[in-house]
Amino acid sequence: MRAIVVSHTGGPDVLTPSEVPVPQPGPRDLLVATEAIGVNFIDTYFRTGTYTQDLPFVPGQEGTGRVTAVGAEVTGFAVGDRVAWATAPGSYAEQVLVPTDVAVAVPDGVAPEQAASALLQGMTAHYLIESAYPAQPGDTVLVHAGAGGVGLLLTQMAAAKGVQVITTVSTDEKEQLSREAGAWRVLRYGDDLAERVRELTGGEGVAAVYDGVGKDTVDASLASLRIRGTLVLFGGASGPVPPFDLQRLNAGGSLFVTRPTLAHYVRDRDELTWRAGAVLDAIAAGTLRLRVGGSYRLDDAAQAHRDLEGRRTTGAIVLVP
Repeated sequence: MRAIVVSHTGGPDVLTPSEVPVPQPGPRDLLVATEAIGVNFIDTYFRTGTYTQDLPFVPGQEGTGRVTAVGAEVTGFAVGDRVAWATAPGSYAEQVLVPTDVAVAVPDGVAPEQAASALLQGMTAHYLIESAYPAQPGDTVLVHAGAGGVGLLLTQMAAAKGVQVITTVSTDEKEQLSREAGAWRVLRYGDDLAERVRELTGGEGVAAVYDGVGKDTVDASLASLRIRGTLVLFGGASGPVPPFDLQRLNAGGSLFVTRPTLAHYVRDRDELTWRAGAVLDAIAAGTLRLRVGGSYRLDDAAQAHRDLEGRRTTGAIVLVP
């Protein structure tokens, strides 16, 4: 079967299309023929070696497809079922082993390109707005990268709760997308970002900042918070945040900072199915719009990474075998 293999870490060119053996399911595994594969920023961290993984490896964690074989102890799934997953390593491939404890059923009305990119970004947006800092009606929050995959979903979820959302974007096209998702105000990145946020909030600042950009935005994020505000730092698209003196949190207004990850917010099957069901059911019902901004052939994974890292994408992007 065809798969993307990383033999050594580095730039997008290390993503090498290769022929590899078809994996064999263990007792509680599903073998799934992929119909679409999610491409996420975390994939670039493994590719570059920012997050370590034994070499060689097949990157990717997210996808969707139909079950072609099941392990001897599998219950609840059968050959032919449509499933999706967000945490099955080796997903940049034509066939993927998916443990049953991370697989979820895909409802009718959700296209493969949507299902392949809905879970990691959608469940991330869900835990951010529902759990990491559970925003309340009347809150004003700041969402960086408002036209990215997580940003667009997070903005919709927040606006549906009666939360005012300020977003940051880099282009006019992305501003329009962010407004369509429900952003109250859309700003450009810049040295005066925190000042502009405070102007919009009557000098108070925002209740929370959801920051997946990291190094380039963290200072403005902290400076944009109200007293006892919360910085939810969930990614580092611009690079990791350098260590800083915690006294800044005192001086900034007794601030809170958290660095969450999705795995800690889907710790058991009930939590996984709650979050996944909320996202997929809303997409099927049309109340949550998931924008797939780009579709690439599996062999073009390197170009997908170049476009993602170059901020040339909007919404989610997928690979199609």
